[in-house]
Amino acid sequence: MKVSRPIHLEIQTHRLKPVGILRSSFREGDKIKHTNHGRITGLSLSQLKLLQAAFRGEVIPKDSPEAFQILYSKEYGASYALLQLAKELGMDRALYSRKEPWVQDCLAMIAGRVVYAGSKLALSNQRKNTALWELCGVTGPVDVEKHCYLPMDRLLERQKAIQRTLAGKHLQSGHLVLYDITSTYFEGAYKDSDIVLFGYNRDGKKGHEQVVIGLLCNAQGCPVGVEVFAGNTQDAQTVVEKIQELGREYGLKEVTFVGDRGMVTQANAKELKKVEGLHTITALTHRQIVKLLEREVIQAELFDEKKIVEVMDPDQPQQRYCLCRNPQTADRETTTRQRLLDRTREALNKIVGRKKKGQDKIVAAQVGKILARYKMGKFVEWEVVNGRLAWHLLEARIAQEKLFDGCYIIISDVSQSHMTQEEVVAAYKNLSVVEQAFRNLKTVALEIRPVYHKKDDRIRSHVFLCMLAFYLQWHMQQRLKPLFEADGKGKNRQWTLENVLERLKGIRTERVKAAGVEFDQVTQADEEQRKILDLMKIKL
Repeated sequence: MKVSRPIHLEIQTHRLKPVGILRSSFREGDKIKHTNHGRITGLSLSQLKLLQAAFRGEVIPKDSPEAFQILYSKEYGASYALLQLAKELGMDRALYSRKEPWVQDCLAMIAGRVVYAGSKLALSNQRKNTALWELCGVTGPVDVEKHCYLPMDRLLERQKAIQRTLAGKHLQSGHLVLYDITSTYFEGAYKDSDIVLFGYNRDGKKGHEQVVIGLLCNAQGCPVGVEVFAGNTQDAQTVVEKIQELGREYGLKEVTFVGDRGMVTQANAKELKKVEGLHTITALTHRQIVKLLEREVIQAELFDEKKIVEVMDPDQPQQRYCLCRNPQTADRETTTRQRLLDRTREALNKIVGRKKKGQDKIVAAQVGKILARYKMGKFVEWEVVNGRLAWHLLEARIAQEKLFDGCYIIISDVSQSHMTQEEVVAAYKNLSVVEQAFRNLKTVALEIRPVYHKKDDRIRSHVFLCMLAFYLQWHMQQRLKPLFEADGKGKNRQWTLENVLERLKGIRTERVKAAGVEFDQVTQADEEQRKILDLMKIKL
């Protein structure tokens, strides 16, 4: 028996033997209504009165055999709320239209990822502390192989079909599609893996193998698809495949693809032009900007802090260049470069004072390490003669570089009649929601790492599971927007997602014993908990 309203015991004595009726009461308009939850028979009148007193909260001596006892208490509120939200969103049907045990197991892992994070083994061991597994139909012990790993295999088989369902709900032809990639590193040996490889590590974890993850979102940041690539995959390599997938898998005939700088390269631009109905919005790399300068398509004075300047490419008339400058970014880039130049100068001057005849190569190697460490090689001219280093800064090049601090160029082939230059720039800035999604996946809440799986398919399934958990979390956050927005910003914020979950965890399911009778109840939600549940549109 599960109830969310406080229950009381009503004793009826008009029968041959006294009967206890478990009831909860509620107001509906001007009327008081009651819900019956069960009958208690076989007890004496005195026993029923003791039980009635227990429900009223009256004190019974602890050493009394009739004392009110809580035999066990489990987390209920957060798990129940997330599972109900998942079902309301149709996630159970998206996983598989038929009611099979593995679907409920996957829902437990998806909701559990949001509520508890941690490994599958840790989640299976939470059985004694949470009602999560029971709510998903698991009544006995939780076996990590049966209830986690095997359902993950079924989930991976369904990934494409599930993502088609999500895309059908959240992506529309003619609308923006956001795409970005990241990497997550591994520890330990993965000799048999085809995807855990060395590559450019975005976490700054050198010496670790990794996988590359591509995440597809709509313009609001709702995730609809994820894919795991080999760890040595370059950003631009994933783009053509992902764009082709939009039409092939998701049925989008007209789409504007928004990707991070450098994703649309000369190498893949030809392939992308073949995709009918495709438009792109991305940013140019520093090297690409330099080439435009050399061709005199743009000039430094065109970058403005207050307005966006649009330039057309005479060699590619369909391309639009939106020139922007951010003063805050400019200050940061100037300060950072000066700090690195100062460190470079200090390190090189230490070498200048040393003379090592016949060791030019050793000195040159030392210089190379310094320039590589601070990435200031393009601003330094140097030579080693007879073991002595001579160097100087290229001040003109530094001054030229400074002119473009805070400057960036958004490139797009969307026509001016469809999107203004302001809309094009805003669309690119929307990629920040994907970056936030990655932060959630990797660190803040869902903790995609550490990855304990050794098989490639299990790694893929794990990442997909984390994406589905973020999908659920994203919808939860959308419903709780009024709570977060009213709370303000900064260190004094009362409400975060973590705080919300902790408050919901305070709603417990308890096995209670009183007067020799055992029954289950759900603790009553307090004012804050009710506010959260109301915003989430969840009824206990």
